[in-house]
Amino acid sequence: MRLRLTPRDDSYYEMFADSANNLVIGARLLVELISDGADREAIAEKMRACEHAGDERTHTIMRRLNESFVTPFDREDIYRLASSLDDVMDSMEAAVDLVGLYQLDRLPKGIIDQVEVLERAAELTAEAMPRLRSMHDLTRYWIEINQLENQADQIYRRLLARLFSGEYDALTVLKLKDVIEELEAAADAFEHVANTVETIVVKES
Repeated sequence: MRLRLTPRDDSYYEMFADSANNLVIGARLLVELISDGADREAIAEKMRACEHAGDERTHTIMRRLNESFVTPFDREDIYRLASSLDDVMDSMEAAVDLVGLYQLDRLPKGIIDQVEVLERAAELTAEAMPRLRSMHDLTRYWIEINQLENQADQIYRRLLARLFSGEYDALTVLKLKDVIEELEAAADAFEHVANTVETIVVKES
């Protein structure tokens, strides 16, 4: 076992866990968004509040990082982890916002698959964050997130193929492409979170 010469700072772990739990809320709002009869305006408002809460958590982590002389693990990794968690929320919120701004009444069925991947990634991430305290039982987490990101890539490519199949007019293609690209960016950001967790665990082992 590695001897720790630095004290644990529980506040970082708690803030990362809070940020990850906020992503679960955001992912479930995406699920609501694609449901039949969804109140998209109300969902967009909730997602904006979610994104604002995520920003506040990220700013709190950054402020504490600037004030801390001793951190529980590398400062650069703390910064990367906080930023990647924030990137996930930013992309999910952007996707919801674009659906409303573009007044997209009909979304391709494949978007359901994208959202399901994001919801699962959010749940896995929220489960993993508290385990940063001990650095134990995290290997399966980043393996599963990597698998989900690969799945998201496949879904994204299938959606692109459908968009350019001639089923949609050119303007709608551009609008839908913006939405699915934001959802793909969220999947990528989840993988960045997992990669950062893997880096932290390797350094601390």
